[in-house]
Amino acid sequence: MAVDGVAVTAEGFGLKGPRGWAFRGIDLTAEPGALIAVTGPSGSGRTSLLLALTGRMKATEGTATVGGARLPKQLAAVRRFSAPAHVAGVTDLDPALTVGEHLRERALLQSRFGDSVRALLRPREERAAAARLRIDTALAAAGLDREALPKGARTAVRDLERLEALRLSIALALIGRPRLLAVDDLDLKLSDAERTEAWALLRSLAATGTTVVAVCSEAPEDAVTVSTRPEAGTDETSEETTDAFAETGRA
Repeated sequence: MAVDGVAVTAEGFGLKGPRGWAFRGIDLTAEPGALIAVTGPSGSGRTSLLLALTGRMKATEGTATVGGARLPKQLAAVRRFSAPAHVAGVTDLDPALTVGEHLRERALLQSRFGDSVRALLRPREERAAAARLRIDTALAAAGLDREALPKGARTAVRDLERLEALRLSIALALIGRPRLLAVDDLDLKLSDAERTEAWALLRSLAATGTTVVAVCSEAPEDAVTVSTRPEAGTDETSEETTDAFAETGRA
């Protein structure tokens, strides 16, 4: 699943909500296909930074350049080639739906709103075959084997293990073939072995060219690391994601 990733840079990047700064003073330089780890204590603005870098939240200070698009001005441009995954309140999986239903729904949305007009005019059989190929490719890239699940594609999301749900969320994001993939809370409540698997997955995606940004509690040594931890002597930040959404609007 080779993809042309994007370069990501930021200088003095910050976002202020009604209750203060969600994050502030972020500087970052990463090449296309980089693995970027966003670290910091819970409540320090990690998720807000993730969403700002994908054009889902509008920064209020500094600038960033993602794939040649300037933030905060060109939010829509960044949204077109980026995709968030595993973000609470943004990409939540429906526990009542099955794995297959989630995948078919995402593929349908991609074909309706993400493909070209020419693609929409193809015969129905061709469009169905393209959707199946898109799903199979995304699942393979995310390392999720439907046949290994308890009920195959009919397995409900509520019955997935935590790492399986993470892989599904990433697979859904990959259906759109994003050049920038943003994963929130990558290692939340995972065992050491599962964390190793999760990072191996993101490395494999970066190796194919996709630029990957992941929020985590501890960054691996081979990642480009950016921290939202407030520096000593600066105004303390607080991750008020809900407030920041209300202030800036959510795409």
